[in-house]
Amino acid sequence: MSRPTKCRTICHFPQTLEFRPTEDDGAREPVLLTVDEYEAIRLIDREGLSQEQCSLRMQVARTTAQKIYDSARKKLADVLVEGRPLKIQGGKYRLCDGGNRFCNRDCFKQTLYRTFQKPKGDQIVRIAVTYENGQVFQHFGHTEQFKLYDVKDGAVVSTQVVSTDGQGHGALAEVLNALQADVLICGGIGGGARAALASVGVRLYGGVTGEADAAVAALLAGDLAYDPDAQCSHHEGHHHGHCTD
Repeated sequence: MSRPTKCRTICHFPQTLEFRPTEDDGAREPVLLTVDEYEAIRLIDREGLSQEQCSLRMQVARTTAQKIYDSARKKLADVLVEGRPLKIQGGKYRLCDGGNRFCNRDCFKQTLYRTFQKPKGDQIVRIAVTYENGQVFQHFGHTEQFKLYDVKDGAVVSTQVVSTDGQGHGALAEVLNALQADVLICGGIGGGARAALASVGVRLYGGVTGEADAAVAALLAGDLAYDPDAQCSHHEGHHHGHCTD
């Protein structure tokens, strides 16, 4: 029996999940690059890390990091030489929340992870709402603030407004992961952000309008009006597999 694949840690979820040649007739089968393969390319070729440094960031053996990287390079070569579309999806991975000691010390998630820890021992559900002037902000990828609601036994026990500190689009799912959010209430949201949120287990309620406080109250009462198919026209993306252990 083969050993199960170890979950790979990724620091940044890809912002664009699909690339196509300008002359695409739809006949060529797309190359599928997994999210962990994307991360190996990002760390080694973009950040200039060694394979050993990459393995520490991804929390896998060096030989595993090398195999992931070699596989990714082969796939990218197929894309360039054969002119095939590229999709990024799937793989065995978890999105870093800032608690990885091998992570870049300048990573914004480390500060969020330390500052917004949930109380230990309490069964707290943390609801995040895209927030602007008391309202549910309507464009997830451009939100500058989240309002956090900590809920215990069905009641809100504390709230706080948190700046996204200039992070946008793909990084906002990483912000929510570092904030240890369990639920997101928002307006429009793109497919890539949906996929990133799904990868970290954040339950999504999109297409919500009106006051943020009222939306949370409605959710707790079981009568929140939301659109499960809410989309933001500024984004596109595709769902993918993720690591749950």
